[in-house]
This record gives sequence, C-alpha cells and structure tokens, in this order.
Amino acid sequence: MENTDNTELKNPFYSLEVDEVLELCGSRNKGLGSWEWKNRLKKQGTNELIIESGVKPWLIFLRQFKSFIIYILFFAVIFSMIIGEYIDSSIILIILIINACIGFFQELSAHRSLEALKKLGSVMATVIRGGERHRIDAKELVVGDIVLLQAGDKIPADGRIMESTRLKMDESILTGESIPAGKTNEVLSGKIQVADQRNMAFSSTSVAAGHGRMVVTATGMQTQIGKITQMVTGSEEEMTPLQRRLSRFGRRLGLVIIAICVVVFILLVFKAYFANGLSDKLFVSFLFIAISLAVAAVPTALPAVVTIALSIGVKRLLAKKALVRQLSSVETLGSCDVICTDKTGTLTRNQMTVRNGWTVGSSTKISGIGYEPKGELSDPISPLLFLAGLICNNGGLKIKSDGWHHYGDPTEVALLVSAAKAGVAEKVVRLDELPFSSERKLMSVLVERQDGTRTIFTKGAVDQLLPLCDSVFIGDKKQPLTEEQKDLINEKNEQYGSRALRVLAFGCRQVDDDTRIEESNLVFIGLQAMIDPPREDVIESLARTQEAGIRVIMMTGDYRSTAMAIGKEVGITGGVCSGEEIDRMDEVELDSTLADGANLFARVTPGHKQRIVTLLQNQGYTVAMTGDGVNDGPALKQANIGIAVGSGTEVAKEASDFVLLDDSFSHIVNAIEEGRGIYDNIQKSIMLLLSGNLGEVLIIFLAVLFGWNLPLTAILLLWINMVTDGAPALAFSLDPYGRDIMRRQPKRKDENILPGPKLALIGVLGTVGTFFALAIFSYFGGSGEDKGNLLVAQTMVFNFVILYEMVLVFVIRRSFQVDLTANKWIWAAVIFSVSLQLLLMYTPLHSVFKIVALSWPHIGVLLVATVLFWMTTRLYQYIIERG
Repeated sequence: MENTDNTELKNPFYSLEVDEVLELCGSRNKGLGSWEWKNRLKKQGTNELIIESGVKPWLIFLRQFKSFIIYILFFAVIFSMIIGEYIDSSIILIILIINACIGFFQELSAHRSLEALKKLGSVMATVIRGGERHRIDAKELVVGDIVLLQAGDKIPADGRIMESTRLKMDESILTGESIPAGKTNEVLSGKIQVADQRNMAFSSTSVAAGHGRMVVTATGMQTQIGKITQMVTGSEEEMTPLQRRLSRFGRRLGLVIIAICVVVFILLVFKAYFANGLSDKLFVSFLFIAISLAVAAVPTALPAVVTIALSIGVKRLLAKKALVRQLSSVETLGSCDVICTDKTGTLTRNQMTVRNGWTVGSSTKISGIGYEPKGELSDPISPLLFLAGLICNNGGLKIKSDGWHHYGDPTEVALLVSAAKAGVAEKVVRLDELPFSSERKLMSVLVERQDGTRTIFTKGAVDQLLPLCDSVFIGDKKQPLTEEQKDLINEKNEQYGSRALRVLAFGCRQVDDDTRIEESNLVFIGLQAMIDPPREDVIESLARTQEAGIRVIMMTGDYRSTAMAIGKEVGITGGVCSGEEIDRMDEVELDSTLADGANLFARVTPGHKQRIVTLLQNQGYTVAMTGDGVNDGPALKQANIGIAVGSGTEVAKEASDFVLLDDSFSHIVNAIEEGRGIYDNIQKSIMLLLSGNLGEVLIIFLAVLFGWNLPLTAILLLWINMVTDGAPALAFSLDPYGRDIMRRQPKRKDENILPGPKLALIGVLGTVGTFFALAIFSYFGGSGEDKGNLLVAQTMVFNFVILYEMVLVFVIRRSFQVDLTANKWIWAAVIFSVSLQLLLMYTPLHSVFKIVALSWPHIGVLLVATVLFWMTTRLYQYIIERG
C-alpha cells in the first residue's frame, strides 16, 4: 500500500478518480479482507485523537506557590523556626498552605467538571469488508475501509466519496459554514481549500441528507481534525495578565522590603553598638525585628485574597453558565481588548430561519428565529407559498417532552418551521420524487392532496426554476407570466442575495392521472428567503463590549457576502478580508490590514485564525477567542483567553480557558464584567494591605532613623497584620462592582497592577497615617527613656494603627465608586476586627502582648486622631476628583 497521507501526496485525493484512490489506499469495492484490516490496525493504530488533558494534580498544587512574595514568607517561616518563634512561623505557614489548597481544589474541580462534559457515546460506523456489511466501533477503522453513509451519521474518518445520492454534509464544525455542503464523487482540480472539497468527507462532520459511500483515506491524527488537534497541542500557554502583573508587583515589592529591612537592621545594630555594646542576644533580637518588619511589610493575606476573589468569581460565573478551567483566567477576560469570535453557533444559532416570504403582489416578514416554530407573519400572503415548502420537503420537525427535535437538511427544516408559523398544514400522499441534485438545483414531488387532486410541487434556485414557469399566481388567480414579472422576480432575488439571504423559489402544476414528474409549464408561486440569524442577545451584547472599548473581530468559514450581512446586522463594522486574500499576504501586509481596522474575515481556515490571533498579540492586544468548532481549536489555544461554547467540540473545549455551558453570547459579556470586577476587588485588597503595611514600615523606619524607641514590637506587628489584613481584605472579594465598570477602556498590557493614581493614594494614606502615629507616640513620651510612658505610647500607636486601617477600608472603596452600604460583609469584617482588638485590650491577653488597658481620655485622643486622619484623606480625594 502506498503512502496515504494526503498532505504528502503529489496529487491530493480530491484530484484523483475513485479507482485511483482505491488503488492508492490498497482497497477495492468489496472492501478489505479480515486479515488486511487486522494487519493495518496494528500498523496504523486505532482511529482516535490523542488529546492531552494536562490535568496533573501535583503540578497544579506546586503552581500555587509561584510568587516572589510567597518566597519571602517562606524565608520568614524558616528563620522564625531557627530562632524558636514557632507560633509566628506556624501562623504564616498555615496561611500559605490554606491559600494553596483553595487554589488547588478550585482548579482541579474545574478540570473534573470539564471531564464530565466529555461523556459521549462512542461513534459507530457501517463498513463493507469482504463484500459484507459490518457495524463496528469507529476506533477500528483503517485506511482503505469502505464506509456507508446515511442521513444523521457522524463521519468517522476522512474519506473520498465513491457514490453520492443527494448527499449533503454539515461541515460547520470544521469549516464554519452554516449551509450543508453538497457532495459528489466527481474529480476536482486545482488547489482547493477544505471547505470546497466537495468529493471528500471529513471526520467529526455529519451527514445532513442523502446517502452514499466513501473510502477511508486518513484516520486518527492524520485526519483534518487530527492535524488541527496537533496545532492545538503545539501552542504554548502564556501567563495571564494578572499573573504577569502580580509577578512583577511581587518582585518589586520584595526588593523594596528587603532593602528597608536591611537598613533598619543595620541602624539598630549601629545604635546598640555605639550605646551599650552589641550582645548576641541583641543581635538575634534585631534580626527578628527586621524579619518581623518584612512580614509586616509583605501583604501576607494577598495570596489568599487573590485566590478567594478568583474563586468567588468562578462561582459567580458558573451561576451564569460559564465554567472556568484555570483560576487565574477569570481576570484575563476582563483585561482583553480584542474578542475574535466565530460566526456560526456563536454569533448565530446555526439554525436556518426563513426571514421573508414574497409573491408577485405581496410580501411578508416572518418573526422568530431557530427551529422552534414560534413567530408570526407581518402581512397576509398566499398560504400556497408555505404549503409548497412543507410538501416539497424531506426534513422532519417534531415536538417531544424535552422540546422540539429536527432532522434533515437545515434548509428544509427552516421551510417546515415557516409553514408552522403561517399555520399551514395538509396531509398528502407522495407518489413520486425527483430529488435535489447540485447539478439541477431543483427538487420536485408529485403528491395526491386531500381533495383527490394530484399536484407537482417544485422548489429550487430562482435561475433554475423560473425558466420552467409559464404562468404565475397573483393572489389566488393564475395568470400568464410576463417578461416584466420575470424581471421583478429576478430583481427581488438579487435584493435578498445582497443581504446574504439564501433564496428558494417555488412553483407547482396540477396534473391529471400522471404518475411521472415533468418539470415544465409550472405556475410560479413565490420566494422564501432565509439565513442563519444572529442570536437574540448578540446585538445588545456586542454593543456592551464595544462600549467597554473592546474591539470585536468576526472570523468565519462562510462566504464574504454572508460575513458582511451578519456583521452589519449585529453591529461589527470595519474592513472585510477573505481567506484567499490572507494567503496572498505576508506578515507585514496582514499586520497592516489588521491595524487598518479589518474586523470581518470570511472563508478562513484554522491556520488563518491562528495567524490573525498571533499578529494581534504581537500588536500588544490581549486577545479573547470564542468558538465551538474543531476549526477554532488552534486559535482558542493561541489566544490569551479561549472561550468554547457548550455545544462545541471536545477539541475546542480542551483548547479553551472558559467553557460556556450554553451557547449564549451574553455570557461572554457577563464574564468580561465579572473579570473586570474581580480585578477591581483585588486592587482594593492590595491597596488596603499596602497602605496599612506602608504605614507600619514607615513608623518603624522613621523611629529608628530618629533614634527613638520602637513604637511597635514584632508581636504587635504580627497581630496588626492578622486583624487588619484578614477579614476586611477578604470581604473586598464580595464587594459589588463600580457603576462605570463596563464604560472604561481596557487596561494596557504593560500596566502595573496598581496604576499611578492608585499608588499615589496609597502613598498619601500611608504617609498621613504615619504622621499621626508618630505624633501620638512622641506626645505620650514614647521617644524618651521612661518605660511606663513607652508602654502607653506603644499601646496608643498600636490601637491607632488598627483604627486608621479600618478607616482605609472605606476610603479605598470610595475611589472605586462603590456605595458605602453596598456590602454588609465589609461592615461585618470591620466590626469583627475591632471586636478582636477590644478583646485583646481588656482581657488578660494584653499582658502577653506587653500593652496596657487605655482609659477614656486615651480613647478620646485616638478617636480625634482617627477623625482627623479621615478628614485629611477625604480632602485629598475631593481635590483629586475635582481636579
């Protein structure tokens, strides 16, 4: 047997006669023998796709610890254990492990949920082997097998069509084209794209109508779907924008923290050395203070806050029918500034729908979309138009307990639905049929109607049916067909065609006792125009994404006119480019075409899609890609965020970061909003942690620089972090989103996790808090030699820091335009933190922390200082907002 990899053949299979293909595949009309099949199965392997799921639990768990901040905390844990501070080290370690477990179980759960979606029955195939029929599992197919094809069958492998009787295949899953492709066994010439290879059948597509035979030319990973799968698995995953920003933020913060701690340690050592001498005990004590300061400076709760915020987002998205496969992907969609979307099944329903009915003298628009017969006619029109579509039809539409079910050619199903909307129904006896063929572009049936008359009904392309007509129905009256009326019919056909509507013409003729069909002397009835329409929510959803500053690009396997019509209807504007044009472009030309605003790409292949996504990423965009078909897999994998729809293929789902559990485009917009909201909440938490921690670090650093006593001890710093960095920061994860969240421009890819204005606010909050804290410390004598005053001063600073960090919670929320009372959990967290502080202050626990209980005058000073702090920060915010 010769090499049968179609990509390596000098002449592809579609350019060869059937006999040549059989010889090349080592087969014959009666199929392979038993020994041939078994031998080939051993050599070729089973007819299966090899898709790596990538679910390695231990890697998922280790991935939770990849952060510079976490490395610093691990160092603090190890050092604390070395010097015997086991309680402190245990607390930090427990926080780290809990955070890792949350992220691990969330990601593992998403992977397992996806596996549950993949439970499908095995594909079966009917083959001819040794001249006999066999029903086998498609995994056992080999090159050279002869496969029988019937309506409803899923194509089990790639093959060359040997025989075709009205054979049509739904190839939208592979090509993106919504109208079934007619199949022939004729030889084709030239270089032809997959979508136009009319004598080939492709794995994972399905037979929409007719029947035929094919010889298997490729199985498993050698099929078109297999090659696309290899493209999917060959694409490397990039870090998400959130991962990049957090990584960059963590490294910079870590270096600053290390530098500050080293300076503080050196200053303490020099102060002790030149005062009373430096003992080993003091050296270790100063080292522990420096490490404690590092822990105070590091936003200890940040890993947990980020993980919990993302986990809450995952649950919210699941409630909105979106399954998240990787935790860190939740935010990425909120950062995207380009959405590349497939048309068929994503923007449209992949269900042909009759939009218009027309006869000479009348017309109507038909409401409703899809295969559910709900809708109505805008104007009266001859019911004969819909009766012709109902009778001249081999499709099926039935209502069952779980909804409407259909079978057959989508075009014929659309005609059944339009007849139901028009209220037309009649039982007839079919006497004869001339089936549709791609050559004639006509179908005719001879039926006996309920009144006993016999009638021929014909449907087909206007240019084929109109020459067969010599008269026309105007209303219910038959009149001779004039040249002016023919021109009118052709003009209407062109009008519909310019809107990418598929037009079918209908005619009929009453006969006597004939039992043969003659397609002549027909009476022209009218036209029905149909299209695969946009989903109900698409126009509104696209408008929301565009308002959010997100560019939307449509990429489809359909023809240019269809892409333009759907794009215009849903509101996608910009230039149009075809796959053939892309093939003629080099990278610079295609890059320029994208930069010039081309947003509609027609007749594109999987390679085109992947190439477009890559160029957009090179231009600096964060790209989201939506799709459902095998042809979308490589681009889904290449994109920064891949979104597969629930009815899509397993290849698309495996390549994606999100899986929509149904096909509604509105869920993508919800996910964008959720991603932006999650990012806002993470920013709030970081701002709270940093502004508070900045104040703590400055208080210690400046006190050491001034030669004062330490306003806060190591144990007080750890307590402050536990009380203020815990519940309030976590409560931000449940905060509602700001009012302008979907009216902002997307974040730049190189933007830091905290932009300039937010960093400035942190600096102001930390600096003002430090000023008040040091003023209190100095006023109560903490900078002097009196040990009694020192305890009171440290206690005052300790409590002020707690109070001012509680005020920070509301000051920061204000900067995100969130209402004061919008989140009850924020208030609960603040009350909880203050309650813990009161419990510490006024129980015997205060002696463990070496602080004193405060009197009412002390509390009055703290409240005044806290109010002044709040007024100062609000004045700053007011000036910024007004400026």
